[in-house]
Amino acid sequence: MAHDRCYLEPGDLIEIFRPLYQHWALYLGDGYVIHFTDTGEGSWSLSVGSVRAKKGIVKKELLKDVVKDNVWRVNNKYDRSRTPLPVEEIIWCAERWIGREMLYNVFAYNCEHFVTELRYGKKFSSQV
Repeated sequence: MAHDRCYLEPGDLIEIFRPLYQHWALYLGDGYVIHFTDTGEGSWSLSVGSVRAKKGIVKKELLKDVVKDNVWRVNNKYDRSRTPLPVEEIIWCAERWIGREMLYNVFAYNCEHFVTELRYGKKFSSQV
């Protein structure tokens, strides 16, 4: 786990280092994050030249349960070029997404797109 836990602020972007990719979440406060993830129904389909959308779900979970034993950090890297929305608006919007299912597509709408849209009002991802 990262050492910057004491510096977490509601609205912060959390980058979680998984073995083959980075997963993203947004800190809500009181130890909770919101993130867009796999529904658990079947496996993700990703191969060279072919990417299929998969059903995803927005979840509110404890940061420690999402991170597990992976390394993580606060990474508001886009603040240098974008202005975050007010924290109250970020949290208000985020809470309205909890439990929603939608299509996850690594190029068009992934976990980083989801959290950047909440924080900045526009979706983007440097992973693609």
